[in-house]
Amino acid sequence: DGVGQGRGIKCSLCTKVLKKIQSLAGDNPDESAVAAALQKGCRMLGRVLGKVCQRLMNKYRDQIKEELQNGDTPRDICTAMGICRS
Repeated sequence: DGVGQGRGIKCSLCTKVLKKIQSLAGDNPDESAVAAALQKGCRMLGRVLGKVCQRLMNKYRDQIKEELQNGDTPRDICTAMGICRS
């Protein structure tokens, strides 16, 4: 169905972005490393997707920082944000 497919695309996009952010932030990221990685990760998506990404990152910034610092996987984080299904 269209909704499931849309969610699948969002889920894979979310996972891809968070993988990039995770690698930009490094292995043991502090808050400023994660914040900088969030900015960079969204910019790499181009203008339209970058804006969507930025909105999501602003909305979930604290949750993403916390979970990245806890070492959660990008997939776990996207599921926690309700973008991916568990």
